[in-house]
Amino acid sequence: MTKLSVNINKIATLRNARGGDQPNILQVAKDAQAFGAQGITVHPRPDERHITYQDARELPTVITTEFNIEGNPIPKFIDMVCAIKPNQVTLVPDAPDAITSNAGWDTVANRAFLQEVIQEFKQHGIRTSIFLDPDELQVEAAVKTGTDRIELYTQAYAEAYPLDPAKAIAPFVDAATKAQEVGLGLNAGHDLSLHNIAFFAQQLTGLLEVSIGHALICESLYYGLENVINQYISKLSTQ
Repeated sequence: MTKLSVNINKIATLRNARGGDQPNILQVAKDAQAFGAQGITVHPRPDERHITYQDARELPTVITTEFNIEGNPIPKFIDMVCAIKPNQVTLVPDAPDAITSNAGWDTVANRAFLQEVIQEFKQHGIRTSIFLDPDELQVEAAVKTGTDRIELYTQAYAEAYPLDPAKAIAPFVDAATKAQEVGLGLNAGHDLSLHNIAFFAQQLTGLLEVSIGHALICESLYYGLENVINQYISKLSTQ
């Protein structure tokens, strides 16, 4: 079964809008796991506009499932991840001023850099994943960086799904097939939702984990966090 890792960045955005400690990040992480989430994801950015570096350092005290930290591997980020030693680090090439992640790595052009960063993380026993567009050539090149997994950037799928699900999923199926051929683990995330997750998971062989934040939190405003997490788990169980 594909694991659900809940990204709690948006909870931190809500907290930061008023200052103080409500909603409490640690409590939300505990609750999400109690409701069935199999992992917690955070994506601290240099300006700490939602999840802060201090949040990331405190979360291991309450995480009993898996902890995934996403981000651009700038020196400050690398130092933090190596100190925390989460289960997984996902490398994302987002610019400091990006509102949200908007592209995968060019694993050909950035091979040497990624090799160096990934080697450092592996020396600390941290599983690595690279954020990638659904491109078979990029998947093949990712192997040479030494990464354990890739995370497919799924915004294009989410946008095209309402018009033509088969066309929307096709490049992701090809990328997933290539990942299996070359021995890379497969994650996915970005704009996956209750509306489109079941079809996505059913079509991709070997999908290990999805990381979902924005849609899941928006849906929870209407249906409640526990209910929404259980709906995702149910849809991911129908593969």
